[in-house]
Amino acid sequence: MLQDTNHLAEAEPLMRRALAIDEQSFGAEHPNVARDLNNLAGLLQATNRLAEAEPLMRRALAIDEHSFGAEHPDVARDLNNLALLLQASNRLAEAEPLMRRALAIDEQSFGAGHPDVARDLNNLAGLLQATNRLAEAEPLMRRALAIDEHSFGAEHPDVARDLNNLARLLQATNRLAEAEPLMRRALAIFVASLGADHPNSQTVMGNYAALLGEMGHGEEEVRERFQSLQRELLGQSST
Repeated sequence: MLQDTNHLAEAEPLMRRALAIDEQSFGAEHPNVARDLNNLAGLLQATNRLAEAEPLMRRALAIDEHSFGAEHPDVARDLNNLALLLQASNRLAEAEPLMRRALAIDEQSFGAGHPDVARDLNNLAGLLQATNRLAEAEPLMRRALAIDEHSFGAEHPDVARDLNNLARLLQATNRLAEAEPLMRRALAIFVASLGADHPNSQTVMGNYAALLGEMGHGEEEVRERFQSLQRELLGQSST
C-alpha cells in the first residue's frame, strides 16, 4: 500500500523486516522469501537502485526454480521481472532470452490466448522495438491486442495500452494514417474508463497530439480533433 501511494522510503524498512521474518520462519530458500525478495527488488527498481535490485531478483528466481521447477508460472514472472530490470539498465541482449523463456513457459502453462501471454508478448515486443527490430515486434503487438480484446473486451484499459503500443510502432515506421485511429481509440478508452486526468490518459493525449502534428495538422485542427473526441465520449455516456 505504501509503495502504491509512492511512500517508498516508508515502505522499504517494512519490506526488509518482512523478508527477515520469513527467512527466520521458513528458511532462506522458501517461496515466501522469494516473494519478499521480488517485492523489495521492485521497490528498489522504482527508486532507480537497479544494482541493488538485481541480486535480489536473481535470488528469487533461483528459489522459485528450485521450489517449483524451471517451467512454473512463478518462474516466468521472475524471469520477466529480471528481464525488465536488465532492459532498464540497457542490457538488452541479456534480457531477450529471459523474456522468450517466460513467454514459452506461460504459453505452455496457460495456453496461447491467456492475458499473461499477452503481457509477455508486449514485453518482448517493447524490447524488439528498442533494438529497432520493428518488423519482428509488430506481429507480437497485434497478437497481444487480440488476446486482450478477447479476454477483457474491446473497451478495457489493457486493450488501450496495446493499441497505444501498436500505434507508436506504426508511427515509428512512418505509417501515420494507420496509427491515428488506433491511438484515437486508445485515448477514448482511457478517458472513458480512467478519466481525462489519469496519467495514462495524459500520456496518450500527448502521444496523439504529437502524432497529429507529425501528420501535418495545425494546432487548431488538433484542438478540433480533441473536441470531437470529447463530444463523442459525452454522447456515449448519455446513452
